[in-house]
Amino acid sequence: MIQFFSDVWDIITKYYPQLLQGVGKTLLLALTGTVIGLIIGILTGILRTAPLSKNLFLRILHKAANGIIAAYVEIFRGTPMMVQAMVIFWGYAFATGGNTLPLTLSGIIIVSINTGAYMAEIVRGGIISIDKGQFEGAAAVGMTHGQTMLHVIIPQLMRNILPSVSNEFVINIKDTSVLNVIGVAELYYMSDIIKRQNFKTFQTYFVVCVIYFIMTFTVTRILRLIEKKLEGKENYTIFGSQSDPDAEIHVEKGA
Repeated sequence: MIQFFSDVWDIITKYYPQLLQGVGKTLLLALTGTVIGLIIGILTGILRTAPLSKNLFLRILHKAANGIIAAYVEIFRGTPMMVQAMVIFWGYAFATGGNTLPLTLSGIIIVSINTGAYMAEIVRGGIISIDKGQFEGAAAVGMTHGQTMLHVIIPQLMRNILPSVSNEFVINIKDTSVLNVIGVAELYYMSDIIKRQNFKTFQTYFVVCVIYFIMTFTVTRILRLIEKKLEGKENYTIFGSQSDPDAEIHVEKGA
């Protein structure tokens, strides 16, 4: 056991530059992919919940776009990211006669498209869960669907779906490991290189396992703090009158 921990310490001290490089690339891919995926989800959510136009051509175009989005969501939610990585990376090479995209860019595209499929359903569900009266009220004051989404729905939506978005980010930190199949130098890829150099397979992957746990644990705690901040204070006072103290109502959450 002493020898095991000695080997672990040697791996950390000797290969920490490679490990830090892998951590940096993993966080870059996960964060960028989650943000772009969220943008994809919001755009598709706005489109899928938009009312049908009275114009026949626009109505047909809208339905066709909804069909494409539905197919995209089903395909990318129903296939593993590893397979998607191979198809997208080598599919681009096949289509361009052997040219390949830069590996980091490829990784971002793959994670973003995969995450976008999940975000599309998360956002759609979040929009549907908001009371329809808010849509009707916005329409009554002359707001378009886009204005309603931007000024009324999306601010509420972001707070409601934050736990799901946080969960997707944590999942992406772990799932970026599959990108090693196309040569992206994230954490798992770097650990594979280290293992081939020191021939200490278990010790190397033990170190990497701990690093993944530290990343996901830290990110989860930070995001939960953000969620609590967005929830507001536990206790607050509703001022029914500016002059009569008896009109004040003290409210406690959960009461």
